[in-house]
Amino acid sequence: MGNSNGGLSRRDFLKLSGLGLMGLLTPGQPLSFFSDPSTGSGQRPLPASASEPHLQGRIAASTLWAHDAPSSKGKRVKLYWRDLIVDIDHTAIDEDVSAYNRVWYKLVDGGYLYSGWVQPVRTILNETVKTIPQEGLLGEVSVPFTDAYESPDAASKVVYRLYYETTHWALGSVPGPDGSGWYRLLDDKYEQFYFVPARHIRIFPREELEPISPSVPPREKRIEIRLREQLVLAYEAKRVVFAARAATGAVLQVGTYTTPVGTFETYHKRPSRHMAAGDITASGFDLPGVPWVMYIKDNGISLHGTYWHNDFGHPRSHGCVNLSPFAAKWLYRWSMPSVLPEKQYKLEYANATRVDVVD
Repeated sequence: MGNSNGGLSRRDFLKLSGLGLMGLLTPGQPLSFFSDPSTGSGQRPLPASASEPHLQGRIAASTLWAHDAPSSKGKRVKLYWRDLIVDIDHTAIDEDVSAYNRVWYKLVDGGYLYSGWVQPVRTILNETVKTIPQEGLLGEVSVPFTDAYESPDAASKVVYRLYYETTHWALGSVPGPDGSGWYRLLDDKYEQFYFVPARHIRIFPREELEPISPSVPPREKRIEIRLREQLVLAYEAKRVVFAARAATGAVLQVGTYTTPVGTFETYHKRPSRHMAAGDITASGFDLPGVPWVMYIKDNGISLHGTYWHNDFGHPRSHGCVNLSPFAAKWLYRWSMPSVLPEKQYKLEYANATRVDVVD
């Protein structure tokens, strides 16, 4: 790759590599100085503003210890387990400068949790959209998690647990036994349906899904994925307009999964995809509602949002490029081809955005 950092200045590159020195909310979020002017700073501040709910965290590991300091060397003070919800007070930085992820979360009730296994979440309840067009409406889970049922009744069988910022197509709105609203969601992999309380799904307004920088010619947009630094950069001509940390293919217990090096294109895009493969007990996965998917190979390799971990900056995927949902959504809206808000996918080679994957 050489010593050049492309469109990044040395100062900005060191900032990005500082792993939290600018007070990142999550390790996977893009730094504000690379944000698009039309979308604001790119940072969701901590603590929450008066207009939004307090920041929480969902434990994403089977078990996770809180320490008395922002360091794995600190004393263990409390054990948490998967899907417990904690209140986050602020971020803290590990003094170990060699760590690829130095961000820890200080909890309101004391103790520090390593951010890599805590999904930042909020609890936002929504009004039911009672009239759903035939093509459906795209929405995201706006609470730490919600269970999806076989029928619009909490007494029916649970099919899946759906997590914060996962995206789903609502194809209908129906009342539950108590008169409350439920959405009929599409499972796009198995071509079946399940139901969730409507107040747990935020339907995207159309303007939130509009393309970013649509006036820039497609040939001037380019994505660069740097495996060694675990960075994803977006270029307009020679100028870096966006940067985020990623997690790419890794050596796992059951095999080696690589993110291929070469030149590709974002020819197939979906705002939501149920991804599943293999035996879950042996490094397989079953992940409904993976958000903001940009495929670059026919075998399923893609860039996409990730909710099952928050540990960016180190290889840990089955070959895809894991990004925070926030970063993946920005790239999805910016890259080509553009997908109309009412469409479930777009397949197009002519104006696809070039993707260079380098060592």
